[in-house]
Amino acid sequence: MHAPSPIKRRLSRQIHVGNVAVGGDAPISVQSMTNTNTLDVDATVGQIQQLEKAGADIVRVSVPDMDAAAAFGKIKQRVDVPLVADIHFDYKIALRVAELGVDCLRINPGNIGREDRVRAVVSAARHHGIPIRIGVNAGSLEKDLQKKYGEPTPAALVESAMRHIDHLDRLDFQEFKVSVKASDVFMAVAAYRDLATRIEQPLHLGITEAGGLRSGTVKSSIGLGMLLMDGIGDTIRVSLAADPVEEIKVGFDMLKSLRLRAKGINFIACPSCSRQNFDVISTMNQLEERLEDVMTPLDVSVIGCVVNGPGEAKETDIGLTGGSPANLVYIDGKPASKLRNDHLVDDLEKLIRDKVRQKEQQQENMIARSV
Repeated sequence: MHAPSPIKRRLSRQIHVGNVAVGGDAPISVQSMTNTNTLDVDATVGQIQQLEKAGADIVRVSVPDMDAAAAFGKIKQRVDVPLVADIHFDYKIALRVAELGVDCLRINPGNIGREDRVRAVVSAARHHGIPIRIGVNAGSLEKDLQKKYGEPTPAALVESAMRHIDHLDRLDFQEFKVSVKASDVFMAVAAYRDLATRIEQPLHLGITEAGGLRSGTVKSSIGLGMLLMDGIGDTIRVSLAADPVEEIKVGFDMLKSLRLRAKGINFIACPSCSRQNFDVISTMNQLEERLEDVMTPLDVSVIGCVVNGPGEAKETDIGLTGGSPANLVYIDGKPASKLRNDHLVDDLEKLIRDKVRQKEQQQENMIARSV
């Protein structure tokens, strides 16, 4: 029920990672990376399926050697979400996963050696319709750039990126995206802002090695939030030392807060105080856990008292306002029913799921009428 985002996005060239459009007017995609041993096919497939269930648009898998490439081929056959192969130095691995159906190659052209090797990878990517992701990281800059700049800087990151881009430009290959990640927020933001003015390709945003769940979420939200507010960014990864599923959740929450993406439930909840007429924190914890499976966009407000409750409820699909002797529920901004505390979460979950089914049915009807 909220207004569209006022953010004007940078217009970038659109590429496709499998069936996911990246750049142009496509929604900003959210991705993560597996942390299982790629050779353990079952474990990796299981984690990818968990990420997909959480809403991941794209998943990256590390492919460090030819054995991992063979395992990647088996993994690819068992999942639906587009997969990016993370490859360093050995161009033959890129050629092999291209044959096995990879959806994108994360490989820096300048790191794989001679021009003929770069040409071979680009030729394979072109033949199979696979884009390339150039991934520059402050922790692994080329030695001559480390010597030139003395330490990682925004200019060093951008110069490294442009070197890799030059390899692709010489071969007239434009189907690529770029990242210039750093763990320092200011460095990453400055590098992305500079690069955004130099190329037309989509940008993959991330604050690398951001930290644990809480600190990494804060750091990523600040850094990525600054760039997204500028309209910069076509796909994001929130890098957390945590369960990769958490990266997807935080990524979508970030985009929802900026009204750049609507997927799943957008909760508006008060921090609670002595005015609350029900346990807001416990109610929210239970609702978020129970409703993680919901992917349909829905705004739900959970406010503990009547001070701000009615105002928030009138702006959401479903709103709960604390009251005595019963709490008031609003649906589509209008008072609809009252709920008592003894079955509050159960009753509210049912109302939300009913609303989700109603929205899904409306969407299906719209599609049917347009056919």
